[in-house]
Amino acid sequence: MSLHGKRKEVYKYEAPWTVYAMNWTVRPDKRFRLALGSFVEEYNNKVQIVGLEEKSSEFVCRSTFVHPYPTTKIMWIPDTKGAHPDLLATSGDYLRIWRVSDAETRLECLLNNNKNSDFCAPLTSFDWNEVDPNLLGTSSIDTTCTIWGLETGQVLGRVNLVSGHVKTQLIAHDKEVYDISFSRVGGGRDMFASVGADGSVRMFDLRHMEHSTIIYEDPLHHPLLRLCWNKQDPNYLATMAMDSPEVVILDVRLPCTPVAKLSNHRACVNGIAWAPHSSCHICTADDHQALIWDIQQMPRAIEDTILAYTAEGEINNVQWASTQPDWIAICYNNCLEILRV
Repeated sequence: MSLHGKRKEVYKYEAPWTVYAMNWTVRPDKRFRLALGSFVEEYNNKVQIVGLEEKSSEFVCRSTFVHPYPTTKIMWIPDTKGAHPDLLATSGDYLRIWRVSDAETRLECLLNNNKNSDFCAPLTSFDWNEVDPNLLGTSSIDTTCTIWGLETGQVLGRVNLVSGHVKTQLIAHDKEVYDISFSRVGGGRDMFASVGADGSVRMFDLRHMEHSTIIYEDPLHHPLLRLCWNKQDPNYLATMAMDSPEVVILDVRLPCTPVAKLSNHRACVNGIAWAPHSSCHICTADDHQALIWDIQQMPRAIEDTILAYTAEGEINNVQWASTQPDWIAICYNNCLEILRV
């Protein structure tokens, strides 16, 4: 889709509810397609799939489906070649895998690790492995992370059946786990990190599950809410503490000491996204601002942003499109905006 001719820098979509979870598709044939999750404080929530119409330059809702509880995260299958079925995953009470088609979005499987009880510990986040799309990892308030194996089974009536099983579950932290993310270190399949309410960043290796490495601990033991790996240099990751106006950048080769802090935020940070195409650019969101930083001069202090965008409401999510690096998506209130950078 050639939007460059129109030179519009911001495209906006207004949902019928507050938007929280949101993400870009990865497939090259569906470029300006995103999924949005509602944040409504009741059981019935919704997910919408929206796309930008080339002719009208407007966002259009392609489909809406009901989701139990708000989605804590949404991800499309990391399939840049379009080799797998068009799948979408959501976390909330459970991990769900959905199949998306032009006609409908259908639940393919619900992955539940608590087979013996009616109680489920809500999932705070999950990640889909880019190197092996048959691997997903979830993080939960019950202190555990679970690694799931996904199977796209035999074809029945022209439809591949999708199912999943627990590959491993581990107690990852002393308290709730708030985020999990696979690392590209060592091939990109086996290493992942997590953050949690105990204020630590921990690194795990699926080949050696008996121990973990603490990469960083918040000096005041404040809960760490998010972690985000640099997309080009797998040694770097960013994290943020609850109610903190700074983002901490870590180098796994130098554990426990931040290589940089992005401190010039006006309010607490709500989101982090590394550039997909550059190792030295990162976008953060605080209050009404989306900020892009150039961190090339690390470990010298990084004071200034190179780009700032002010939204009409408090930004609660930011995602940098992996297949089209000049577009960033933010959401605030009931709005999604995509910004050309």
